[in-house]
Amino acid sequence: MRAALRQQLADDWRALRARAALGELAVDLGHDIGSRQWWYGAVGCTGLIAMALALGSRVEPIRTIAPPALTPAQHDLARINAIGPLARGGVTGAVPRANPRMLAPLAEAPERPRLELSAEVGGAGFAAALRRSGVSASDMGAVNSLLRGVADTGRLARGTDIDLVLGRRESRSVPRPLDRLAFRAAFDLRVELTRVDGALTLKRVPIAVDSTPLRVTGSVGGNLQRALRSAGIPARLVGDFTRIMGYVVDFQRGVGKADRFDIIVEQDRAETGEVRHGSLLFASLARRGKAPIEVGRLMQGGHAEYFKSDGEGARRGLMKTPVDGARLTSGFGMRFHPLLSYSRMHQGVDFGAPHGAPIMAAASGNVSFAGRHGGHGNYIQLRHTKELVTAYAHLSRFAVKNGQRVVQGQVIGYVGSTGMSTGPHLHYEVWLRGRPANPVSLKFIGGSQLTGRALNQFMAQMNRWRAVPATGSAPAATRIASGFAPDSANAADKRRGRA
Repeated sequence: MRAALRQQLADDWRALRARAALGELAVDLGHDIGSRQWWYGAVGCTGLIAMALALGSRVEPIRTIAPPALTPAQHDLARINAIGPLARGGVTGAVPRANPRMLAPLAEAPERPRLELSAEVGGAGFAAALRRSGVSASDMGAVNSLLRGVADTGRLARGTDIDLVLGRRESRSVPRPLDRLAFRAAFDLRVELTRVDGALTLKRVPIAVDSTPLRVTGSVGGNLQRALRSAGIPARLVGDFTRIMGYVVDFQRGVGKADRFDIIVEQDRAETGEVRHGSLLFASLARRGKAPIEVGRLMQGGHAEYFKSDGEGARRGLMKTPVDGARLTSGFGMRFHPLLSYSRMHQGVDFGAPHGAPIMAAASGNVSFAGRHGGHGNYIQLRHTKELVTAYAHLSRFAVKNGQRVVQGQVIGYVGSTGMSTGPHLHYEVWLRGRPANPVSLKFIGGSQLTGRALNQFMAQMNRWRAVPATGSAPAATRIASGFAPDSANAADKRRGRA
C-alpha cells in the first residue's frame, strides 16, 4: 500500500517537473473540477493563502505623526517656496528683508550718467520746451546762436518732436550739460547739435524732396466736390478748385455727370515718406459737346493769379456760384411762394446747400448791412460799386460785421434757414442800378488779359502742365514729426521760386 502511494507520488512529481519544464505549473481550477490534478491545485492555492495570512499578521504597521497646522506667520514664510496661480493672488519668490545693521544711509540718491529725453514744442514755443526738459540757460543761448540763420525756431509748429541727451553733471546744484539736440527744422531739413570737446557743433541733415506736381483726373459724377475728395484731393484744394472755376463755369447748368475734371497741385514727397500738398496750379473741366475750360496759375509780382488758357483773367465781376457745391433750386422771376401760397416776384435765386456750408462774397466790396432783415432772416448786403449790390439771406450765422471790407471769395457767412424759409438754402440777390437783376444771366466784362512776354510765359507753363502724367488718386498728406502742416509752403518753396 505504502509502496503504491510512493510510486504515485513519484509519478506525480515527475509529471509536475515535466509541466514545469513546459511552463505549465499553474493549475486551472476551472478545468476538470474534482479531478486529482484539480485537488492538487486547490490544496496548493489554499496553502499559499494561509502562508500569506500567517506572514502578514506578523508585520508591524508604520505609524506617522500628523504635523501641526501652520500659524499665519509660518504660512507666509511657506508661500515663498510655493507656486500659486496669480489669478488667486499667488506670490512666489522670496522677498529679501533688509538688515538695519548692514545698511548705511546715502547722502543723496545716485543719478544716471546721461538722460535721453523726447520733448514736444507746445504753445509756449521752442525755448520753453528746452527749459522744461532741463536745458541750462547757457546751453540755450548756444543753441539759439547756432540755429540763427539755419532754422527759425519761433515758427516751429506745435507738436514738433525734439530729441535731447543730457550728460553727466558734477552735482545736483548745477544743470546737466546738453550733449545732443535734434529736430526737424523744415520739410527738407533736419538739424542735429552735438557736444564735441566741450562745445556744441551744428550738423545739417538735408532730406531729399521730390517736388513733381500731382495730377489727378476723374469723372464729375453726381457731385464735383465729392468726386474730388474721393480722388484724394485735400478739402482746401477742393475749395480752391470750385472757387476758381466758379468764375468761368456755371456749376448749375454748365457741368454734367459725364464731364471730367483735371487738377494739378503742388506736391512734395520727402525721402522719409512724408507727403504735403501746396497750391492749385491747374484746373480744367472737359464738358461733353463743349470746349474744355482750362485755368492755370501765374505768379506776378509775388502774387498768384489765375488765367484761362487764352490768357484772359479768370476773375470776373461776380462769382456765378457763391456757395461751394450748391445746386440751383429756384430761379429768378415770378413764382408761387411755398409759404405765402400766392405768386410774387422772386428777386433773386435760391441755392440748395447743407446747413453750415460757407458762403463767399461774390465780389470785393464793403458790408453795408449784416443783421436781421424781416422774412430774409439773417441777411448780409455787400456794396461793390455805386451801381452794384449783392445780398445773401437766410444765413445761420455771420462771419463779417457792418462796415467791414471783404474780398472776392472771402467767407462772409454760413448757410441756414432763418426767416421765411422751408429748409437750409441761400437766397442770393444782385441789384444793378437800384433794380434786381438775374444773377445767372448777368454778363460782366472779363478780367485782365495777358500780353507779350507774360502771355508767352503762361502758354509755355500751360504746356508743361498738360504734359504732367496723371495718377489714379492723390496720396494722403502726412503730418511729419516736426509738426509742420503738410499742406503749407515753407521757405524752401519760396527759394525754389515755383510758378
